[in-house]
Amino acid sequence: MKKIFLILLVILPFVAFAQLDKVDADLLNVELQKSFDAWNVPGFALAIVQGDQIVYEKGYGVLENGKKAKVDQYTNFAIASNTKAFTAAALAILVDDGKINWDDKVTKYIPWFQLYDPFVTNQMTIRDLLCHRTGLKTFSGDLIWYASDHSREEIIRRAKYLEPSYGFREKFGYSNIMYLTAGQIVEYVTDTTWDDFLKYRIFEPLNMTRTNTSISTNKNLDNVASCHAYVENENIVIPYVNWDNIAPAGSINSNVHDVAQWLILQLNKGEYNGKRIFSEQVANEMWKPNTIQDVSPFSRSMYPSTHLKAYALGWGLYDYNSYLVVTHNGGYDGMISQTVLIPELDFGFVVLTNNLSMFYTVALNQVLDYLTKGEINSKWSDNFLRIEQLINNYDKQDKQAWEDTRISNTKPSHELKDHVGVYQSDVYGDVEVKIKSNKLYIQMLHTSIYHGQLEHWHYDTFSVNFSEAPSLPSGTVSFIDDKYGEITEMKIDIPNPDFDFTELKLYKEKSTK
Repeated sequence: MKKIFLILLVILPFVAFAQLDKVDADLLNVELQKSFDAWNVPGFALAIVQGDQIVYEKGYGVLENGKKAKVDQYTNFAIASNTKAFTAAALAILVDDGKINWDDKVTKYIPWFQLYDPFVTNQMTIRDLLCHRTGLKTFSGDLIWYASDHSREEIIRRAKYLEPSYGFREKFGYSNIMYLTAGQIVEYVTDTTWDDFLKYRIFEPLNMTRTNTSISTNKNLDNVASCHAYVENENIVIPYVNWDNIAPAGSINSNVHDVAQWLILQLNKGEYNGKRIFSEQVANEMWKPNTIQDVSPFSRSMYPSTHLKAYALGWGLYDYNSYLVVTHNGGYDGMISQTVLIPELDFGFVVLTNNLSMFYTVALNQVLDYLTKGEINSKWSDNFLRIEQLINNYDKQDKQAWEDTRISNTKPSHELKDHVGVYQSDVYGDVEVKIKSNKLYIQMLHTSIYHGQLEHWHYDTFSVNFSEAPSLPSGTVSFIDDKYGEITEMKIDIPNPDFDFTELKLYKEKSTK
């Protein structure tokens, strides 16, 4: 028995950590190109690191649909919420510096910080901000910041009006605004902006020479990918939207060569080319599960080897083919990205795309299978093409179902002029309704791209389409009377997975005339 036990001690580590000796670049290239050709995606880029080396980096396709400039390993994309791991790392550096602790109260550094519940306000810690357990539902309050003129501080101040959906520390709820709050702690502790802190303490030491935190900087570079979205089955270019006011949650622009340096730092637990950027202790803390996440029925069917999911500090965790996967996704307007680490195999990779489609998942799964099993499953592409087609069909059905709710032969109960005015929301601010070309017209005053003509739908409800936001579907604007028959409230409802317009609770300001 003892001999068997000793043999197992010797053998099992090699079984558990068996891995590829070398990445077969030619095989990967052939399979990825085959999948890429099956999708209507302008371009993407991939880099794989092993230990402290880049073992694969390549671009596919073009920077912009209809143009010839090719994507390569230095092409900049928006990496969106992959930024969150950088914010966690910035705070980790401050933990190493002795300036903060993970479990310090947020009000210690931001005394005016306030949430809907005073108890939650007083108990909220930096860790809570970083692991999405604040009680807010996923994406709550994103209309405050998205394409708006609200400053970083103003966004945080308005968070006190967001009603929680869960108990404090009860459930995962993905919050960009809480990550902004975490990032601002860097500024309040160091008197250095979050942007400069990342530049001097992370980007420059890692030789991430083309990485930046604002599209204002990014637009002055060459070799930058354009954003694309499907509108009426056409793959169109859409403009970059400035995310400076939510920067710690998602404003970084980078390329696979630069992100590869970041992955090398992560795999080596805070060390890069002999330089210690942060300690192994805080590196381990950032990969420690804090908030349990559901494994959905869809995930269980698609990924039967995945049993557990959790969110750490700036990273998501799950098991895949018996290995721990440390990862994060990033969704920007017209771009999706993914960073992945497989610590037990000493591999990491990044996928950057310039289109809103599920192709990034195909590349992710094919590379993940290759690195964990040594094989590439070509069926991922076919499977997700079918899934995307099903989603498109459901979207068409939903649109038709919405059209079918319209009641014909009705008219508004008020004249156009009665709707005119400014409607105020504590969460967002002011939304104006005016008459333009003998039609009602709506403008969200803090978000210049959210405006459009109101067309009568039925009764006191009007349809609206924000044409400058092509990724949003059409929706409705309803006007509500008080008991005296005067319009006092407006409700905007544009069903979509990203922004909850029903959070706004818009009340008409009384005239002072």
